Formats: sequence, structure tokens, C-alpha cells
Amino acid sequence: MNKARKALLTGFFMGLVWVVPSAHAAIYVYQLPDGSRIISDHALKSSDYKLIRASKTIGGVGALAASSSRQVFRSRPSYYDRLIIRTANEYALDPALVKAVMHVESAFNPYATSKKGASGLMQLMPKTAAKYGVTDIYDPVQNVSAGVQYLKYLMGRYNNKHKLVLAAYNAGPSAVTRYKGIPPYRETRRYVKRVMKFKRRYAMLARSDV
Repeated sequence: MNKARKALLTGFFMGLVWVVPSAHAAIYVYQLPDGSRIISDHALKSSDYKLIRASKTIGGVGALAASSSRQVFRSRPSYYDRLIIRTANEYALDPALVKAVMHVESAFNPYATSKKGASGLMQLMPKTAAKYGVTDIYDPVQNVSAGVQYLKYLMGRYNNKHKLVLAAYNAGPSAVTRYKGIPPYRETRRYVKRVMKFKRRYAMLARSDV
């Protein structure tokens, strides 16, 4: 494990604690007037936002968000860019692809949970999460790492054919095998188109930033 990856993991796993806001805090959780919550990397100077927590790390918030009274959490599309880029590069995947999957899967909500039980940024099913050693499915580092590893596996299985990879990520490899291609499910076909659209958008934005 390289030093940058180790440092990132250490920071995320330390856990979020109750502290007095300070210039050193890196993670702020605010509650909006509608009851939803937003995660920010800087203090928000507005009477409309109620500060819930301030900390140097994001770990540990999963338990709060996953409780019976959890709120909807929001975060900016760029919030997880560094984590996406580092993890994607570690497994030789296109960061634009990973970010596009995350966008469509969870809309960058680390505590999103589907009716089928898929959870976190990459919407991992419990079985997939367990396969890649995830102990806290709502932890961004663990969730993204497992999701990227699963995408990497699918890329190898389908010879880097992105549309088949995405179809398998959404509907499962067995469905792709059964239909010898993208399954004729409206949800899956729409999913593939949306992810490919966002992949192109994020790739273009990455090039413009160079």
C-alpha cells in the first residue's frame, strides 16, 4: 500500500467526533431548513444552515445516517474527486467511469440505501461488499474501494466493453450471460445510457482542468 493511500485510509477511519468548530476542521455537517443535511469541506456562513458536527474526518457518520431517524445527506459532485481518482488509479480504471457510476448509483450520497439493500456511494449489495472485505458499507473509502474492485473484475470479464460492464453492475453478470448482452430491462438500458453520458461529461471536464 503506498503512503498516499495509507494516509487517506487513516484519515477516513479515525471517526467523526463532537468538537467545537475551528479553522482546523475539514468536515462540516449542516442541517437545512427542509430537514435534509449537507456535508461540506468548509464552514457555511448562513443562518439557514444549522451546524450538526464539525470534524477532521468523515468516518463514523454512517451510523448516524443509517439510524431509524436518518436524514437525506447531500454533497457536491466534486466532493469525492480525490478519493475517486486515487482509488481508480490504484486499480487502473478511468476515474470518469467511476464517478459516473457513483453519480447514477447514489447521486454522491454516501448513505443512500435502496429497497433491495444496495448501500453507499457505489450502491454495493451486502454480498459484494463482504467479498471485498467491507466492514462498514457506509464508509466512503471502503465502499468506493470495493466498488472499483468490482468494476475492475467486470472489465476483465467483459474485455473492457463498458456497456456490458455497466449492464452487469446494474443487473448482475448472470443476466448479461443469459441474454448474451445488455438485458432487455428498461431500467438497465436506461442505466447504461445515463452512466455513459456522465462518463463523457466527467472525462471532458477532466481534460478542461488540465
